[in-house]
Amino acid sequence: MQEEKTLKITDSTANPAPLGLCAFAMTTILLNLHNIGLFGLDTSIMAMGLFYGGLIQIIVGIMEWKKANTFGTVAFTSYGAFWIALVVLMLLPKSNLGEAPSAISMASFLGIWGVFSFFLFIGTFKLNRAMQILFGSLVILFFLLAYAKATENHTVHTIAGYEGVFCGLTALYAGMAQVLNEMFGKIVMPLGVKK
Repeated sequence: MQEEKTLKITDSTANPAPLGLCAFAMTTILLNLHNIGLFGLDTSIMAMGLFYGGLIQIIVGIMEWKKANTFGTVAFTSYGAFWIALVVLMLLPKSNLGEAPSAISMASFLGIWGVFSFFLFIGTFKLNRAMQILFGSLVILFFLLAYAKATENHTVHTIAGYEGVFCGLTALYAGMAQVLNEMFGKIVMPLGVKK
């Protein structure tokens, strides 16, 4: 009788999460600098939303699927699609291919993303502190933006901009911490203990 042999394959591919976090971070920061009022809603935001925030995050989500990371797959793929959808919401009316969203429909769009983000925030209780802060601030951001759209309150929209820059900087920190900690082989930028 022959003994069965099993082949174990070790995953030696790179961690895709820092790329996705940086794509989310830089796109979020750029849009929220606009929300603060530093510049208009121009093509720099749309290009960043389509390619870095959108396409790259979807690719990262697929890479996370390959690594059997359900949380990463759902988060990165969904937020990548969010950025593409947001740009399309801006472009279609300008191209006369659809009606611009009303204040209430845009508030609903942002609000449902806030609900989605809240569920992912609960999932971060099993991750590190940086991810908890990131997703917690993202939930707040979506609800602030939804409220600002629904009420057309410019002050709340500006506050959301500052909060969004904080959210983006948190994502940038989380992404670069993973890169630098791996590069140096030690904790250079702490992410906080896992629960």
